[in-house]
Amino acid sequence: MRWALVKVCLAVTAMVVIAFAVPLGLVIREMASDRAFSDAERQAAMIAPTLSITTDREELTRAVLSTEPGDRGRLAVHVPAEGGPLDIGTRRATPKDVATVRKAGRASITEVAGGFALLQPTALGTGDIAVVEVFVPEGEVSHGVATAWLTLAGVGVALIVGSVAVADRLGIRMVQPAQRLAGAAQDLGEGRLGTRVPEEGPTELRSAAVAFNSMADQVVQLLANERELAADLSHRLRTPLTVLRLNAASLGEGPAAEQTRAAVLQLEHEVDTIIRTAREQRPQSPGGQAGAGCDASEVIRERMGFWSALAEDEGREVRLAGVDRTVRIPVARPELAAALDALLGNVFRHTPEGTAFAVDVHHSGDAVIVLVSDAGPGISDPKAALARGASGRDPASGSVGSTGLGLDIVRRVAESTGGDLRIGRSVLGGTEVRIWIGLYGSRPELGRRGHGRRVGRRIGWQRRRDSRAASRAQH
Repeated sequence: MRWALVKVCLAVTAMVVIAFAVPLGLVIREMASDRAFSDAERQAAMIAPTLSITTDREELTRAVLSTEPGDRGRLAVHVPAEGGPLDIGTRRATPKDVATVRKAGRASITEVAGGFALLQPTALGTGDIAVVEVFVPEGEVSHGVATAWLTLAGVGVALIVGSVAVADRLGIRMVQPAQRLAGAAQDLGEGRLGTRVPEEGPTELRSAAVAFNSMADQVVQLLANERELAADLSHRLRTPLTVLRLNAASLGEGPAAEQTRAAVLQLEHEVDTIIRTAREQRPQSPGGQAGAGCDASEVIRERMGFWSALAEDEGREVRLAGVDRTVRIPVARPELAAALDALLGNVFRHTPEGTAFAVDVHHSGDAVIVLVSDAGPGISDPKAALARGASGRDPASGSVGSTGLGLDIVRRVAESTGGDLRIGRSVLGGTEVRIWIGLYGSRPELGRRGHGRRVGRRIGWQRRRDSRAASRAQH
C-alpha cells in the first residue's frame, strides 16, 4: 500500500509538472526572442532621423558609427541611389531580402550566419525607401532561456520529491497500523491472548483495531468460560470416582483387582490434572508447556506395561519394538501418555478379545514414528475416523456411543510438532495408526524430497520381516 501510494503521487505530480513546465518553458523562449528583436527595432529607429535629413554617405557613416550597434558592427543602412544601392555599415542580409523589404514596406526578420537580421524600412526625404539592417546574434535571441529552463526543472524536481516524501509519510501512517493489526492477528492465532492493537491511524483502521480488540476480549472470555466449564464438569466426576475407588478397594487381592485399583487411581489423577489445567489463567500451547519434552521410549514402555496386564487377561498377543534406546521428543509426558492410551484403548474397545496388537518405534534422525497396529477388522473410512467428534462403527473411530475424540487427541499431539497422523492397513491385517512426531518443529519430508517414502518403505519391510518371523515361530 505504501509503495502504491508513492507511485500514484509520483505519476500525478510528474504529469502536473510536465503540463505546466513545458508550456511555460516555451513562453519564456518566445519572450526572450521578442525582447531581442524589440531592442533591434529600437536601435534601427535611432538612425531614422538622420536618414530623413540627408543621404550623404559621409554623414550617414558618421551617424551609423555614433550608435552602439554601429560601433560594434551590427548596424547597416541600405540607401537606393542612381548608380546603385548605397550600403553603409556591415552588411549581412542578401540584396534580394533588402529589395523585398523595400518593395513590401514592412519590417522583416531573416536568418543570417551567426544569428538573425532585422530589416526595417525607413522613408527618406526624397520619397525613396531606405532599409536599416540590425544584426541580432543567436546568443541574444536565447539569452536567459537555459537558466529559466534549469530553474523550472529544479522546481519540478523539488515538487516531485516533495510529493513523494509526503506520500511516503502518509503511506507509513496508513501502513503501520495495518501491519500492527496483521501482527496482532498472527500473535492471537499463536495463542498470545493478551495481544491488543493501538487504536491509531485512519478512521477505517481505527475501526478495525476496535473490532479486533473487542474480538480478542470475547475470545479470552469464551476460553475462560470453557475452562470453567471443563473444570466444573471434571469436578462432578469426583463423586462417582470416590464410589468407584471404595468399591475397587473391596475387591480383595488378585491381578484383576490390582489392575482395577490402578486404573481408578490413574483416572483420579487425570481428573485432577484436568481441573488444575482448566483453572489456569494462561492458555497452554498445543504441545504442552514451552520447553517440555520426554523420552518416548520410556513413556511407551510404561504404558505398554499397564496395558499388557489387560492384554494377558484377554488373551491378546502383544509385541513391542524399538524402545531399547532413549528417544527425546518435544512432547510433554502427559500428552504422549494420553495419546498412547487413546490408541491402545481403541484397540481393546473395538477389536474382539484375543486380537493381537503391536507398538513399533522408529527413529529417522529428524522425526520419531510410532506405529500402533492390530489384527482386527480394520477401518473402512479412515477420513471419517479422523474427523473430530464423529462417531462410527470402525475400530479406530469408535463404535456407537463413542465421542470420536481419541484420534483427535493423537492428531493434535503430532501436529504440535509439525508431524501428522495417518491411518492405513497393517501387516497384521487390521488397522495401523502412524504417528509422525517431528523433532525440529517441521515435517521431515517437507525438507528432504522422498525422505518420507524411504522411511515408509523401510518400516514396511521391517514389519513384513517381523511378521514372517512370528509366523515361522508359531509353526
